[in-house]
Amino acid sequence: MSSKINSRIKSPFIGTGVAVVTPFKADGSIDFPSLTKVINHIIKGKCEYIVVMGTTGESPALSKQEKKDVLAHAINVIAGRVPIVYGIGGFNTAEVVNQLITTDLLGVSGILSVAPYYNKPNQRGIYEHYKEVADASPLPIILYNVPGRTAMNMHAETTLRIAHDFPRVVAIKEASGSLEQIMHIIRDRPKDFLVISGDDLLTLPIIASGADGVISVVANAFPKQFSEMVRLCLDGNFVDGKKLHYQLMHITQLFFADGNPGGVKVALEAMKLCKANLRLPLFEVNEVVRKAIVSESKKIR
Repeated sequence: MSSKINSRIKSPFIGTGVAVVTPFKADGSIDFPSLTKVINHIIKGKCEYIVVMGTTGESPALSKQEKKDVLAHAINVIAGRVPIVYGIGGFNTAEVVNQLITTDLLGVSGILSVAPYYNKPNQRGIYEHYKEVADASPLPIILYNVPGRTAMNMHAETTLRIAHDFPRVVAIKEASGSLEQIMHIIRDRPKDFLVISGDDLLTLPIIASGADGVISVVANAFPKQFSEMVRLCLDGNFVDGKKLHYQLMHITQLFFADGNPGGVKVALEAMKLCKANLRLPLFEVNEVVRKAIVSESKKIR
């Protein structure tokens, strides 16, 4: 493990977190044995932590009980080997607060909470939402800004105001795609507030700008290669980091070419870790993308 990660071990959210998929059987039920295999694959690849019930886990398509069952299974399988972050977020502030209060979070290290989506709050609404979340959460909070999904960008000024006002908020997963916005946050953030890439393909330049790691989709399939790339970059070794970055560039593009997590599940199926089944409204990737993913995956060692 790199010296930089070791020197900042006080935070469990530095390095590579993996937004773990939720495997399904052909009948649509959760495939818990396959989830075990995927989790062990990620940990064997030396990723720093695992995110349960993020968007990549198809959380919108799972019932409340299923989410609890997935979390309980992950806690049992991980058995303290790496920290766990659990996704609790939504467009109903009162319901998010209720989930934070009523969910058994024993064994969880932090909460990933996506910015409110669909009802498109203004910046003041986003701030007030996170104020309620911060007051209710028993655990550190990672903000999640992903305007491509939420239809509303959380501005750098809003992120910084939340970060400075609420100590419970310790990081942001930034998936705006704007390096300018991300650099603004990095420049003006409070001490020890982490900036985490939410875009696999931009992770190297975001770390080069001063960020602290990534919450990755690609690392479900290629945890060893992706987490090593992140560690090298965090240690300032961009010469070797770039080699891995460009090795993974095409497969990263393919994973998102026809929807996430459909792409990465194709690779996981080729590795015999889980089936590529999805829950509607998500649907399997098209045949051209599927064949390209299988072919490209074989090239990565």
